[in-house]
Amino acid sequence: MAPVRLSNSLLGTFRAAPIRPTAVWRQKCLYHSYDYAESPPFPPAESKILASAYNHVPNHGFTIDALKLGARDAGYLDVSTNLLPRGVFDLVNYHLLTQRLALKDNVQFPAQSEQGKTVGVGAKVRTLTLARLRANEPVIHRWQEALAIMAQPTYIPASLGELAKLADEIWFLAGDQSVDSSWYTKRASLSTIYSATEVFMTQDKSSNFAETEQFLDGRLEDLMKIGGFMGALGEWVNYTGHSTVNVLRSKGVRI
Repeated sequence: MAPVRLSNSLLGTFRAAPIRPTAVWRQKCLYHSYDYAESPPFPPAESKILASAYNHVPNHGFTIDALKLGARDAGYLDVSTNLLPRGVFDLVNYHLLTQRLALKDNVQFPAQSEQGKTVGVGAKVRTLTLARLRANEPVIHRWQEALAIMAQPTYIPASLGELAKLADEIWFLAGDQSVDSSWYTKRASLSTIYSATEVFMTQDKSSNFAETEQFLDGRLEDLMKIGGFMGALGEWVNYTGHSTVNVLRSKGVRI
């Protein structure tokens, strides 16, 4: 599927600023999977259980049943799931982390577009964001369960932390080199846009998630039309908040 190109005005909002000496220091202080090998998030035994359990998510969801089946497949007893201190959240986090790390290998950009023009940062951000959303497709019918788990107070900090890493990774892989205050606003805006689009995707019944793709493009275009980060952030947080509440209610949570 060929990426949909953003308007010139929108691409301008994502255009990288000229690199400055402080950019080198900032890059070194940040985590990027492209430059630095992240230490394994789980010990070997836990990694084997989670990798095996993940194969059962499409049929059993992000549940303790999937974890038990994964433990058996990995050659462990059911009780071995006690090795995972956060239980089913570790299974959700396994999906989030592995799909984020896979972006750098799954999305490659040519030096120039088919028209001979350099691919802009904005177009790259759009392509990377869509690629990450599409990585949810095998488990999208179970993603409402994952949202409910991530919304539990105990796991909100870790969930938001992973979302921040995803936004940072997308901008980094897109070639963003900004070192001013826009570094923060662009990542916060992308985080909220991604969250809103992900929630929308759980309710999308269109062929090949075409409506999700249109929704993403609309939010990126609206970001330019709204004309300010705070307005955009308020819009996306408001949408995501209401949508997440509806998702949790659909799962029987009394809120």
